[in-house]
Amino acid sequence: MMAAALLHIPMAPVAHPSADLFLVGCAAALSMVAGLFFLRFWRETRDVLFLGFAIFFLMQAGSDAYEITLRHPNLGNAWVFLMRFSSRIALLAAILWKNTGQARARR
Repeated sequence: MMAAALLHIPMAPVAHPSADLFLVGCAAALSMVAGLFFLRFWRETRDVLFLGFAIFFLMQAGSDAYEITLRHPNLGNAWVFLMRFSSRIALLAAILWKNTGQARARR
């Protein structure tokens, strides 16, 4: 019974909504910069791992930018979750592709 009560604790109100939006905006901008750097590295080397990191950071920037536009950004959203989940899947796929490709090249 106690565990069920703990699952329904409401979240605390945001103390400084403008500061929270500013910080999420900074995270989005920095993720965009990191994604563009990895995209440049991928264009120079054509390494799949750089492409995976570029996709990861650009999708993170997009999800953060979309989160800023939400009415209640701290409540969670299915689209934000799906964007972040798919960015992690893309990064994991790039890591696996790189590792299996390296193993095939050694044989």
